[in-house]
Amino acid sequence: MPARKKRILNIVWIVLPAAIALAAICVGRYSLSPRQVLAAFFAGPSSANKDPAVLIVYNVRLPRTILAFFVGAGLSVAGCCFQSIFSNPLASPDTLGVSSGAAFGAALGILLSLSLLGVQLFALGFGVLAIALTFLLSRLRQDSGVLMVVLAGVISSAFFNALISAAKYLADPLTKLPEITYWLMGSMMGASYNDLKLAVPLIGLPVIVLFLLRWKLNILILPDEEAISLGERPKLLRWCIILLCTAIIAACVSVCGQVGWVGLVIPHLARSIVGSDHRFTLPACISMGGCYLLAIDTIARSLTSGELPLSILTAVIGVPLFVVLFFRKEAGSLAS
Repeated sequence: MPARKKRILNIVWIVLPAAIALAAICVGRYSLSPRQVLAAFFAGPSSANKDPAVLIVYNVRLPRTILAFFVGAGLSVAGCCFQSIFSNPLASPDTLGVSSGAAFGAALGILLSLSLLGVQLFALGFGVLAIALTFLLSRLRQDSGVLMVVLAGVISSAFFNALISAAKYLADPLTKLPEITYWLMGSMMGASYNDLKLAVPLIGLPVIVLFLLRWKLNILILPDEEAISLGERPKLLRWCIILLCTAIIAACVSVCGQVGWVGLVIPHLARSIVGSDHRFTLPACISMGGCYLLAIDTIARSLTSGELPLSILTAVIGVPLFVVLFFRKEAGSLAS
């Protein structure tokens, strides 16, 4: 990548999230001007009782904005890493069954009438259980390569999806079933600072580690023999990255439910802009993924009088975007 383009993109990846976040805080049923938002930041949360703008900024929109950005960035990074280590452009956070396991944990927590924290901890725990099941299944055969891991992930995902259906069947159709269904469709409604205490470390720390290891993702694209000749241990590195991505996905699902297409579409969009070098692709995924879900969440809470589930909008927008990226790639390959 040319040095000038690299410098420009580095500035864009920093400025773009700040601009989108400011716009997200301004937009809503109670609209605020940028001047009001900046004044609220300078006034501080202690002025919330005196100024409704400060109350809206600090208690409602700021935690939601931070959470949406972290979830979008985390899912994008996880999707990018999965697509790289499995050499599969269709790999996503659902590949290893983590999303399904975490979703079942949340559904079970709701079914048992647990508190919000209990639901989140159940989601996190079953997300980890799902990756453990995937690992055990992949080790049943001695040739436990990448293909076996993916197949084990499909089995794990199907198993937990069946358990989710069982939880829905057992749920009270008047109270629990709507709550479970809405959770599984994904939403940032009710985001609070308590959610940030749980999600930000579990998403942020793995993302930072993956960011520091991003150059090693380029090595994992090579055959294992070549990676070993370069002094790397590809199997160990691959499983470390899988576990880091598992923590990210489970944390995302535990606080806002299942959000599809972000981890599939954004890595492809990032590669179309910066190329396949993960030293540049991962920073692009962090910025673009966070901005994308932040924009989706702003539309979801502003488009109608109610609030649209995130998965509806991510699919409605993500599917055409993925089709455009796919045909552009095919056209490029044909032209070359």
